[in-house]
Amino acid sequence: MIEAFGAGYLDTHALSVAQAKAWRAIVACRTAALGGHVQTCDACGVSRHVFHSCRNRHCPVCQMRAKEAWLAARRRELLPVPYFHLVFTLPHALHGLVAGHPRRLYETLFKAASATLTEFAASDRHLGGEAAFTLALHTWRQDLARHVHVHALVAGGAFTAAGTWVRPKRGFLFPVKALSRVFRGKFVAALASQRAAGHWPTVAADTAWVQLKAALYAHDWVVYAKAPLGGPAQVLEYLARYTHRVAISNERIVAIGEDEVAFRVRAQAATGTKRTVRLHGREFLTRFLTHVLPTGFKRIRHYGLLAPAHKRHRMAAARAALDIPEPAPTLIESVQAFLKRIDRADWLACTHCGRGHFAVSAPLPPVRAPVPGSRGPPCP
Repeated sequence: MIEAFGAGYLDTHALSVAQAKAWRAIVACRTAALGGHVQTCDACGVSRHVFHSCRNRHCPVCQMRAKEAWLAARRRELLPVPYFHLVFTLPHALHGLVAGHPRRLYETLFKAASATLTEFAASDRHLGGEAAFTLALHTWRQDLARHVHVHALVAGGAFTAAGTWVRPKRGFLFPVKALSRVFRGKFVAALASQRAAGHWPTVAADTAWVQLKAALYAHDWVVYAKAPLGGPAQVLEYLARYTHRVAISNERIVAIGEDEVAFRVRAQAATGTKRTVRLHGREFLTRFLTHVLPTGFKRIRHYGLLAPAHKRHRMAAARAALDIPEPAPTLIESVQAFLKRIDRADWLACTHCGRGHFAVSAPLPPVRAPVPGSRGPPCP
């Protein structure tokens, strides 16, 4: 898409620093621009060029291995309890603020959602302990329109101050209507505090702020909860759908025409039926770039027992309360075993002779050619 529509797009659009970085990385990914190495078969002598990946988190090509590596590390943190999936969504009335100050809005979303879950878990009415949960930010719908929300994967229970593990008292984790009200209250309170500090010039006037608050309280905020997940295998499979997903994958793109892009979107979640959306190339790029995150922003975060500051000893205490052993070191795969598994074949096997294996025989230095569609300095 960038190669097809990039030059025309940059004639009328300026990129942020983060967008320009993602743009250049995606175009250069697995091309001579990044360099690589020559691999030669040790049996028949045939060679192939293997170019480096960009590893940018917005690149559809690079996220598979990043996702798998992340999940391999998460295997050590799973507990033998049901897991719950919740989604906290911001209303469309906030889209204007998101467009102007994405980092601040995303940070506020993480803080409000995590504080809500922490408060409910600590309440004696529900669990009365410390939860273990992960939040992952998504900012899109399937048609690439803005839809800001966080997915929460929450262990079914909490670790109490007495050193015991408390399981949910009912068939669900927390009541979603109550979650929705508390989440909205925390988020709006944070907005009010930031406005008082002068962070929201677009709603600095009392009239604008009153109108925004009225829109935010006009409807219940969407907090969605799914049924409990199954065992560890199902939890990992479920995690894979949300952790390293990008706004659109290459597989969903049906066709690239002279001036438009056609791609599939889900028509009905219940039936799995699909429909095709067609967008002008420039509109497609605009929507895609909308979801490039601010530089350095962490879109996956861990809380409670999984908080990095005390994860090791708090998770060890939770395992002791559940009477389960520490995870075996074999859960962390070797690099070669990992690569074999995700490629579903021996990635070094020679497909030419079927007998040998490829080995690195020479480096390929980067070719410092201009990246297509990346002319012009990014805007600050």
